[in-house]
Amino acid sequence: MHALVPEAGDELIAAYDIEIRTVAPALRDRVPARRVTLADRLPQGERILVPAPLRTLRLANGLAEFVRGHLTAAGPMELRVANTAHADPTDLQLLDVLERRVPGLAIVREPSGPSHPAPSYALGPELDRYRNEGFHHAMAEAGAALLPTLPEGGAEWWTLAHRAATALAALDREDEARELLDRGRRASTDPKNLATAAYATAMLLVRHHDPGRRDPEEALAWINQAVALTSLLPDRRERAFHLGFDLNGKALVQVRLGRAGEAMRLVQEAIDLGERDLAPGHPIHRLVLRANRAQLLAVLGDPEAALADLDAAVAADPGYPDYYVDRGNLRYRLGRLDEAEADYESAMRAGPPFPEPYYNRSEVRYARGDLAGALADLDHAVELDPGFTDAYVNRAGLLVAMDEFDRAKADVERDPGNPFLLSVLGQIETAQGNLVGARKAFDSALERAPELAAAWAGRGALAFEEGDAHAAVADLTRAVELEDGAEVRFNRAYALRSLGDLEAARADLRHAAALAPEDDQIGEALAELA
Repeated sequence: MHALVPEAGDELIAAYDIEIRTVAPALRDRVPARRVTLADRLPQGERILVPAPLRTLRLANGLAEFVRGHLTAAGPMELRVANTAHADPTDLQLLDVLERRVPGLAIVREPSGPSHPAPSYALGPELDRYRNEGFHHAMAEAGAALLPTLPEGGAEWWTLAHRAATALAALDREDEARELLDRGRRASTDPKNLATAAYATAMLLVRHHDPGRRDPEEALAWINQAVALTSLLPDRRERAFHLGFDLNGKALVQVRLGRAGEAMRLVQEAIDLGERDLAPGHPIHRLVLRANRAQLLAVLGDPEAALADLDAAVAADPGYPDYYVDRGNLRYRLGRLDEAEADYESAMRAGPPFPEPYYNRSEVRYARGDLAGALADLDHAVELDPGFTDAYVNRAGLLVAMDEFDRAKADVERDPGNPFLLSVLGQIETAQGNLVGARKAFDSALERAPELAAAWAGRGALAFEEGDAHAAVADLTRAVELEDGAEVRFNRAYALRSLGDLEAARADLRHAAALAPEDDQIGEALAELA
């Protein structure tokens, strides 16, 4: 960035201000902040949101687009990188993205090079930057280097331990995070720190990267301990802040236990507590609670109230992309496609590039019949994140609909054990006349995911094609129970019609027509049965 920014045009620099200012703080005088979030204007103590693990991938993608845009005008370049054997994982991630997304840039990696000093860490603004920007590897390394130099259980030790544990959890190193929290519990009796450690332990248990190791019941025990401790804090303002945080965490645990109503009660209690006792300020704390209430209101069947909360969140922090995505998803579910698309595009503009808004906009475009536009969005989503499995699932299904079976199979082969992709493989094999292979694919998908409606629907359609209408009705009925839709109703109607159950067939077609009133094929089938 130090080499390229002085040569780049102002418009290109402005388009990637966040990325440049984040990775090269010394250039901040040269690169004005154009896109800002509420957190950028707050003191460190109120910046409670920690960036997700993929934050550095977003930054790397933005930097790659900046370099690509610059090379369009400047021509090809070569980048020689020495000492890559000592590189931070974040730097290696950037090199990978540059190689993948910038064809005009030749990268030469040299594992060794001039003497490479070991990194040195110090308490203070260096560490704040690691936390704020999501540099989790650096934070974990700083914790490992500095914690042994601090009195165990002291205030500085706890601050760093909490940050290091959060970073370790983000990096799929939950066992190390748990060990660090347990060390703190053995060394301290401070109720506030013990409460924070209990909260962090509960989050490890409900968010573990390995689904088989998630344990919401044990998490409930830990989060109850956190709530009990913070409820006893004597200062009402401090209590409102910490207890509100813990009640919100307990709400997540209750969601994982399937208790959305209880989760809603807890979030509302945290909101009420904040309105009554929280010190002035803390806008992010208040926004997080309101955004979480919106998610629960949507689950509990009050989408308009949920939209009101998300509208407030967007208005209060228009530079934060995630609220646009959440609101766009809700608007999409309500059939408000233009507004959903506008939200996704706002998310694209608000911060460094990430795949979710493109993935979600592809759904809007598909719903409008714009298959080429939907495919372009899915292509861009996997360009931004080649590990984004859901985008491959949707792209493979879309390619089947476009009769591009070879490309679809290539996407399936990226993760051959994925039940969603196996369901798509069943569709491909059916379309190509390989009914034995199709049945094998659908059966394999259902072995892995018995609640996968698409696999039941696909196997039901296959059974009808094989001439077994009874099996078709059974599978399609299970699909309807799991996820109702116009297509599966339409297919079941044909199977029911072949069995002579015309009234049930009419009922399915009427229901399908209500779900997809613009589908002429459904109307024609209804007219035939009139």
